[in-house]
Amino acid sequence: MNNEQTPSNFRFPKKMHLRKRADFDRVFARKRSAGDRMLVIYCCGGEENYSRLGLVVSRKIGKAHFRNRWKRLIREAFRLEQHLFSAPVDLVVLPRQGATPDIASIRNSFCSLLKQLIKE
Repeated sequence: MNNEQTPSNFRFPKKMHLRKRADFDRVFARKRSAGDRMLVIYCCGGEENYSRLGLVVSRKIGKAHFRNRWKRLIREAFRLEQHLFSAPVDLVVLPRQGATPDIASIRNSFCSLLKQLIKE
């Protein structure tokens, strides 16, 4: 890992967001997933030269402000841990109902699930 990483290396521009339904469907169709008590991550090889993130946060999770908090924290975890990807991947992340969002537990969960998916 390069210790000279600048904040510009950790950017999360809009091109890194999964936006189209076809992209989400392609990731779900691969049926490659890992989950724990905090998150479920679906993964497939990326079609672009960079990794992309899609979020699915259901109303079952809670009210809008709670769902938005989940989204912000998951995006932050992706942004900070994107150096773990050896090749471009498309990810769809779903939070588990009943879990409480905080950045430390989301980052730990995100990292451990990514390592499981990369091994497969």
